Amino acid sequence: MSSIKIRTKRFEGKTQIRTLITHPMETGRSKDPKTNQPIPAHFIRELKLSHNGKAVMNCQVGMSISKDPYFAFMLKGGEPGDQIKIEWVDNLGNKDSEEHVLK
Repeated sequence: MSSIKIRTKRFEGKTQIRTLITHPMETGRSKDPKTNQPIPAHFIRELKLSHNGKAVMNCQVGMSISKDPYFAFMLKGGEPGDQIKIEWVDNLGNKDSEEHVLK
């Protein structure tokens, strides 16, 4: 099961893309309250968005984003049947991607 949820809504000549990603987004500065030991950094480093296989956006994300981050984008164009793909890579090398077909 993917950690990414994608919702889209088409407007006149534009498509709103909203995504929610399940990820701990740890900065490495927090401590475990039970052991008082530092929690290792674990955060999304790169976020990519593609439309019909063509790269539209590539974001460098840092550790200051909150847990389970929400991102929203406005895409110029978008027709029913077009494919949206969102991918992320974190600082530990973990990856995930999700595809969504516009309705």
